[in-house]
Amino acid sequence: MLRATDVTMSYGSDPVFRTLSMGVDAGEVVAVIGPSGVGKTTLLRLLSLSLEPDEGAVTLDGTDVWAADESARLSLRRRVGMVFQEASLFDAPVARNVEYGLRIRRPWRDRLRSTVASLVGSNSTADAVHDALDVVGLADAVEQDAGSLSGGEAQRVSFARALAYQPDVLLLDEPTSDLDPRNTAVIESAIAAARDRGIGVVVATHDMHQARRVADRVAVLLDQGITEMAPTEVVFENPSDERTQKFIDGELVY
Repeated sequence: MLRATDVTMSYGSDPVFRTLSMGVDAGEVVAVIGPSGVGKTTLLRLLSLSLEPDEGAVTLDGTDVWAADESARLSLRRRVGMVFQEASLFDAPVARNVEYGLRIRRPWRDRLRSTVASLVGSNSTADAVHDALDVVGLADAVEQDAGSLSGGEAQRVSFARALAYQPDVLLLDEPTSDLDPRNTAVIESAIAAARDRGIGVVVATHDMHQARRVADRVAVLLDQGITEMAPTEVVFENPSDERTQKFIDGELVY
């Protein structure tokens, strides 16, 4: 569904990626692992269609995003959601925060109504909000002020906000890095729920145990590219690249 092919990127004279290629399919979870500072967040920005590569292509359903005109590119971007490492919520009730994504993606209104109707038997924004909050275990917090939430709850609301408009692809940047085990478990359950709805999910994580729990495939980001991308158990049990094994074993000095 979403592909980066032979991507090269630099920040000034500093190369970030050299001929990087990877992708995610509908209804699949891909975990991106690699050392801190290797470029996982930059990769997610690239896949979110907000960062243009120097060379190579990023395609969504076969359409080259950066070869499209501005209007078409905007429509493509609206099909991709992102949850950042730190929640950023408005000083407003939880429901208003979750429905924000629905309101700014108005060209997708008919598609959203159809999706919500198939999920909950209704076509209202309120039902879409309730459904998304139910996935993250906060259905009873609709009217609660977002400022009163704990850090873990706020991150769950951020996830619900992205899930509510049913993106084709959902990108997660270290979504549980500062969360306790309970909130981490809820987020991981929500990732599985997104996959079950046919959403392609890419999660960048430093937690290899989490990658093993949630991912169908794992992409290893090292040396300015994806050095290995394979089914999860293959990467952890029988990697084809020696660098992958050294990274997993903690032997790789980066």
